[in-house]
Amino acid sequence: MTKQNILLGDTLEHLAKIPSNSINLIVADPPYNLGKNYGNNHDNQEFDEYLDFSRHWLKESVRVLKPTGTIYVFMGFRFISYLYGLLEQEMGLLFNSWIVWHYTQGMGKTKGFSPRHDDILMFTKSEKFTFNLDEVRVPQKYYRSRNNMRGANPGDVWEFSHVHYCHENRQAHPTQKPEGLIERMVLASSNIEDDVLDPFAGSGTTLRVCQQLGRNCLGIEINPEYVEMIHARLALPFDGFDSIDPRMERIPQNLTDPQVRDVYLSNHQQWFLKNHAPSSLSENSTNLPLYTQKSLDLS
Repeated sequence: MTKQNILLGDTLEHLAKIPSNSINLIVADPPYNLGKNYGNNHDNQEFDEYLDFSRHWLKESVRVLKPTGTIYVFMGFRFISYLYGLLEQEMGLLFNSWIVWHYTQGMGKTKGFSPRHDDILMFTKSEKFTFNLDEVRVPQKYYRSRNNMRGANPGDVWEFSHVHYCHENRQAHPTQKPEGLIERMVLASSNIEDDVLDPFAGSGTTLRVCQQLGRNCLGIEINPEYVEMIHARLALPFDGFDSIDPRMERIPQNLTDPQVRDVYLSNHQQWFLKNHAPSSLSENSTNLPLYTQKSLDLS
């Protein structure tokens, strides 16, 4: 059975106590230094002070990351390029992906374009790292015999809706991340029973996702009210993650052969929606024959 542990206190102090080379995956969503109110610590530092804070927690994070480990870091536009420089030039990590999380609602502007994305940096500690592509594929847009009908690489632009304030899973936290977004990172970059670290636990999304996906997770959170909230969230029953990439429910176009279509639909839930509410696309079945080996070749 996996463990979800939450440490109350300053992340720099707790990071210093974690053994080196012990963590498989880090998912970090630090304060963006935009003046958000997180209850007992305000996100409003001077420019150099914030960069120094970022340098310290990143340095400790790299120390605890295994040689085969991966780190994802959320950040807004003001500091994303500086964090890239810290990770690559100062920490010596290897750049893998600059992911754009696109959402369809948010703050509106009357002069200028309304922001509709956050950035996520993905770095690895070495060229040998975990990446489970089959776990995060999205349905193909078209049916072609040469396509891998098990699914396509999701790319580096990810659409997930914010957890709306009226959603039943919405927590009392200003920057709650959707579970489906974290699910993709955890599935892609860790294996069952791996150790995941969230140095800024916040609303507890990473802990909740790891709990349901069979990973161990250690979260660090400075606000005691958020820690209580996370414990309550982890005790809730699970009936599916609170968000999903809208591509996951699409059926490939030109899938006109009834036999092939029926087989595809019978596997769609297991392939793409197994951690989400049951789809009405078809009856689930894992015993029906799949496509030809050529069309399902995962290489």
